[in-house]
Amino acid sequence: MFDNTIYNLIGMTYWLMAGERRMRFVFSERRAAQAAAHLLQLHGGTMNYMVLIKLLYLSDKEALIHTGQPITGDRMLSMDNGPVLSRVLDFINMGRPDDVTPWFEYISEPHAYEVSLIRAAETDELSAYELRVLDAVHETYGRMNKWALVRWTHTLPEWSDPAGSCFAIDPDDILRSAGKSQEEIERITRDAEEMWALHHLVRIATQ
Repeated sequence: MFDNTIYNLIGMTYWLMAGERRMRFVFSERRAAQAAAHLLQLHGGTMNYMVLIKLLYLSDKEALIHTGQPITGDRMLSMDNGPVLSRVLDFINMGRPDDVTPWFEYISEPHAYEVSLIRAAETDELSAYELRVLDAVHETYGRMNKWALVRWTHTLPEWSDPAGSCFAIDPDDILRSAGKSQEEIERITRDAEEMWALHHLVRIATQ
């Protein structure tokens, strides 16, 4: 008799083959933590957390445009103070859980609106290209104060004013604003969704 795992595998495989795709990415907390730790290390070990969130967002955006894959895979949101990464914002707002997760292996809880590096940044989850992106984003924007970054990110074409709420940022909009053709966007969507589905198939199979 088929168990629930087999039924789930069959259902997800059928869904993928049916072509019902949208652009979403596999979030990696460890990659997000290592990227944040690398930025903090470049910054002397401590940074305003709003600035850190913005630098991670801009790094994800840059990687998405040039490779079709963001660094963290986190969900992008428009909020009042500009674009943010959803899960990263949760780590900062909700604080350390009972069991230490990859984020809190590297990054402290916020104190006086700043977070600090707990230990030296490892980068084994990040490619040489991704490290160059993080370096370049920090070099360009890392010395801006948080309100200057908020004002600047309000000018980004993918951001829309949520008026106290929040809106999902569609990666399609980022790619389209960067001059990608519809054919390129469809290819990136297809690749991203196949990777997302494969990731979840593996998770289901190993439960």
